[in-house]
Amino acid sequence: MAQRPVAAHQAAVGVTMAAISAVDLAIWDILGKSVNKPVFKLLGGRTKERIPCYYSKLYRTDLKAMQEEAQKFLDQGFKAFKMRFGYGPAHLQEGVRENLRSVEAVREVIGYDCDLMLECYMGWNLEYARRMLPKLEKFEPRWLEEPVIADDIDGYAELSRLSSIPISGGEHEFSLYGFKQLLDKKAVSVVQYDTNRVGGITAAHKINALCEAFSVPVIPHAGQMHNYHLTMSTLASPMAEYFPIFDVEVGNELFWYIFDGEPVAENGFLQLRDDVPGLGLTLKTEYLDQFRIVE
Repeated sequence: MAQRPVAAHQAAVGVTMAAISAVDLAIWDILGKSVNKPVFKLLGGRTKERIPCYYSKLYRTDLKAMQEEAQKFLDQGFKAFKMRFGYGPAHLQEGVRENLRSVEAVREVIGYDCDLMLECYMGWNLEYARRMLPKLEKFEPRWLEEPVIADDIDGYAELSRLSSIPISGGEHEFSLYGFKQLLDKKAVSVVQYDTNRVGGITAAHKINALCEAFSVPVIPHAGQMHNYHLTMSTLASPMAEYFPIFDVEVGNELFWYIFDGEPVAENGFLQLRDDVPGLGLTLKTEYLDQFRIVE
């Protein structure tokens, strides 16, 4: 089956859906504040006492530095970690060995009583992923994330059939219908939509229900408060992704610098308060002089 052209597909819907998502998030925040309830209560209420979260960093650097980082957050009580691969098909067999060394190095620190997730960020192709999967099975990863380009749905489905390692994805999917296609084809074992891209909380709530019907877990892409409200309110979400405070980078840690109210993980768990309405965020002003807004 022909796949959707990636550039054309993302250009057609990506920017538009991001804009719709932003408006939708604002509306849910306003709704919560208007009735003095947190958003998760508007979505159905609390489904878990607190939210388990996984430490999502561990970019491929020096292996000793990765191990020290993993140990630091293991000591803080985290029981789940996600690491990134640094090598792909262009690095040939040497890159394969380096990828395996990095997984082994992290497992040496966290052991096998903790979950380990592996992130490819679409940096592999189907042939390379086929070769890597059998080599990774001994490390017992909870999932392998975005091994191939997002629009290669048949490739995801093939990899899901090929190995016992669950394949995850969805952060570059933009519609409810796209997720139904992923689920119908059994292409992913874990869905990771991005609330900022699918149409906001309204659309994400529908995707949660769809995934629950297919018995496929949902773990939204990135941390951020709107994802925590969605995770708290659905049985389909067993945990949340979590980025702790770091020196700001474009993307994952930016929200710490522009919002007050983000929950800080304690012993690998997050908590949402019942007495804070809306999304529970206010704008932070102390770092405004460190950013430049470009129109």
